Order: sequence, then C-alpha cells, then structure tokens
Amino acid sequence: MTEDQRPDIIQDEVTDTDATPESAVSQDEIERLTRDIVAAIKTVYDPEIPVDIYELGLIYRIDLSDDRDVTVEMTLTAPGCPVAGIMPGWVENAVRTVEGVRDVVIEMVFEPPWTPAHMSDEAKLELNMF
Repeated sequence: MTEDQRPDIIQDEVTDTDATPESAVSQDEIERLTRDIVAAIKTVYDPEIPVDIYELGLIYRIDLSDDRDVTVEMTLTAPGCPVAGIMPGWVENAVRTVEGVRDVVIEMVFEPPWTPAHMSDEAKLELNMF
C-alpha cells in the first residue's frame, strides 16, 4: 500500500473550551493506540483471501477521539461478500481488545468502491499479483 493509499488515522481535536487537560490523549498514547489498533485490525482476514483486511485495503479511515472512542470506516471487496454481515463485527471485536479503547463503531462504506489498487505491495506479493 503506498502512503497515499493508507487509511486516514485521525485524532479529533478538543473543541470544548472547558475541557480539562486530562481529557486530551498524549502524543505517545496516540502513537501507541494507533499502532495497537492497526495491529488488531491486521488479525482480521477475509476468509477467501489469505491476506489481512488492512493490507487488502479494506480499511479506509480510523478515527480516534479524545475520549478514546474509535470509528473505523471500512469496505468490502464486493457488496455481496459472503461475510458482509459478520466481518464488521470481527473488526469491532479486534479493536475492542486494544487496551485504552473505550468504544468502537464500524461504518461500512462502498464509496469509493474497493479495487485491487487499494492493496499494499505486501498483499499483492502474497497473492502473486505483480
């Protein structure tokens, strides 16, 4: 996956002027959570493709709030995917295992549609697509 194909990992700004400094997540914590969330997502595989869904490019965005709530915007290889009804739950359960995550919301999107161009170079190599 090239740098411009990586999912956006966003940490929300504190917008409440009355927010206490304790409500903000430190930069070190953001980095740890980001690393751990991506690692957790990489444990989820499409059962028909021997590559994790992160490297497949199915994760479009990961949003981390100051309250440590995580929203993952993801897609499927095809809208009629046989695991369409359960894969979002797999991702949610994986992200919930990350220490410090308070809540997880999975948003399914189909725009832009997934194509093999979303795959990382590692995934393409694994699937002999070079």
